[in-house]
Amino acid sequence: MNGLAISDFIAALPKVELHVHIEGTLTPALRWKLAHRNSITLPYATYEDLEASYAVTLNHRPELNGRQPGIPTFLEAYFAGCEVLRTEGDFYDLAMAYLRRCAAMNVRYAEPFFDIQAHTRRGVPATAVLDGYLRAQHDGADQLGVHSRWIMCFLRDEPVEQGLAAYAEARPWAAGTVEGGKGLFHAVGLASNAYERPPMLFEEGFTLAQADGLHVTMHCDFGQKDTHAHMNEAIFQVRNGQGSERIDHGLDAEDQEELWQGLIDRKIGLTLCPHAYHRRTATEVLFPKIRRLAERGVQICINSDDPTLMHDVWIDGNMQKVYTYCGFSKGEMVQLARNAVDMCWAEEEIKHDIYEELRKVDISE
Repeated sequence: MNGLAISDFIAALPKVELHVHIEGTLTPALRWKLAHRNSITLPYATYEDLEASYAVTLNHRPELNGRQPGIPTFLEAYFAGCEVLRTEGDFYDLAMAYLRRCAAMNVRYAEPFFDIQAHTRRGVPATAVLDGYLRAQHDGADQLGVHSRWIMCFLRDEPVEQGLAAYAEARPWAAGTVEGGKGLFHAVGLASNAYERPPMLFEEGFTLAQADGLHVTMHCDFGQKDTHAHMNEAIFQVRNGQGSERIDHGLDAEDQEELWQGLIDRKIGLTLCPHAYHRRTATEVLFPKIRRLAERGVQICINSDDPTLMHDVWIDGNMQKVYTYCGFSKGEMVQLARNAVDMCWAEEEIKHDIYEELRKVDISE
């Protein structure tokens, strides 16, 4: 947290999280527990060694920056954590742990990203993943008051055909207009390594999802190769020229007027994760970019991304960072929270209740 403490104002603020990868919330404690439960040998002799591995500053983009011997890339560490997830109960426990954390942080509603490809390729049945998350979706709402609608992602560094097959397999768990759909996920997205994998590669998947009445979002990673070209496709070309409904990350749009103006004109919001960028971007460079986007009228909201692999900084810590380093007022922070409600795909009743909570927040300085 760069020495920052989470203020009482940020802690109490009602929140909506629209950018979090559920596997990126796997804590060392839960990973240790599941490894023992499933008789999986971890490459760590003690729990303390496992915990220490989470503190490593990961080399995020080896295709751009080269490799550091002995240090895993972010995605290598992420997928290594997935190895302990084997049964429906494992996926349920992972999701419920995140939703309990949401309740503690005053997150009222979340739209977690998930995929099945990272698990089915390990021999895990898709039903284990989907039923575990579905049960947690129901129990999180009933027991914790945290509502969620999930986003199924295509792994963009895997063949498109595999992503389409995964969508077909998961489709019975969809919402939208899918007949008999179980209602777990209400949208599709793009995740994993974007290197030389532009959004338009997955246009067929977006078309299928749209035909099923689902929403569409996609990652346009900050600082990635061809980032501006990817943003152009996401804003102006996908969905037969309609553009994405939301864009995850997308901070590089600030560099080009055509892009940030396109976001405004097409009412496309950005789900930003400031700490993820702050790990490799100077404070004086990063936070003015975020502030300029907000001042120009781009709709942004603040989220956590993969908190356990990013120094254990969750949505509250990310909101504290923009509150401090962007110099936003309390009123502006409430507006960022309201943006997330505007951008989310929750039921209108849930959105109404969160708007009412935000309306009552004391913004006096």
